Amino acid sequence: MMRQGRYGLILAFSILTGGQGSSGALAEGAYEMAGDISGTAVSDMRVQVTPHDSTTLASELGARINALDLREGERFNKGDLLVTFDCAAQKATLAEAKASQHAAEVTVKANERLVQLRTIGNLEYQLSLADLEKSQAQVAAAEVVVDRCQILAPFDGRIVEQKAHAEQFVKPGDALLDVLDESVLEVEFVAPSAWINRLPVGTLAGVVLEETGKTYPVRISRIGARIDPVSQSIKMAATFTEAHQELIVGMSGYFIMPAIDNEPAQQQ
Repeated sequence: MMRQGRYGLILAFSILTGGQGSSGALAEGAYEMAGDISGTAVSDMRVQVTPHDSTTLASELGARINALDLREGERFNKGDLLVTFDCAAQKATLAEAKASQHAAEVTVKANERLVQLRTIGNLEYQLSLADLEKSQAQVAAAEVVVDRCQILAPFDGRIVEQKAHAEQFVKPGDALLDVLDESVLEVEFVAPSAWINRLPVGTLAGVVLEETGKTYPVRISRIGARIDPVSQSIKMAATFTEAHQELIVGMSGYFIMPAIDNEPAQQQ
């Protein structure tokens, strides 16, 4: 059987306890264990902390920005108002469309009575109905544009980068804000493809992050869909088993393999 040394025992305890107990000693030991420790750690397995979700919010119309108050690093909740535009022209178009719809409704109502009195023919009545449907479609289209005059937060998250400013005129497609969802953080790494059987989804492992000097338990959550045939490697991801306030997206460190005895049992 492979004999685990002192570092291997410390590593296993650190993963199982999440770095608790004598945290200072464990964190220091974990840093040392980022070296060559057979069966318990891989020195060149770099990991990076990534968000559960991230996106770039962009303008869907050409308009001047009225307000864009949140700055980089500030937090927001799902549904919060992030950006508002000056949409006086778009709102005027909507008001015009609604007026046309009202006029079409009045015409249809009048024509219904005239058809009953045989004053007009059915064709004229049908044309007035078509005009009403057209005006209703114009109102719906104008409402869609007005709805784009403000951007709401798609999830609970944080501002990564502000790409535009108040009073700036933007075009459709112009980037405004980079945002991320840090409610669930992951670590991503590239592993040898031979590790697929050792690290199935649900496996408990660990990482040590350079910025904090601490070890954290993680659980394998995703395995890539394709193996790189040249490097014989595959992308993997693991989620932290609990929230840690000190973690920030972009932190990096090393992946810690779970303690597994790879030696085959000796035959008697």
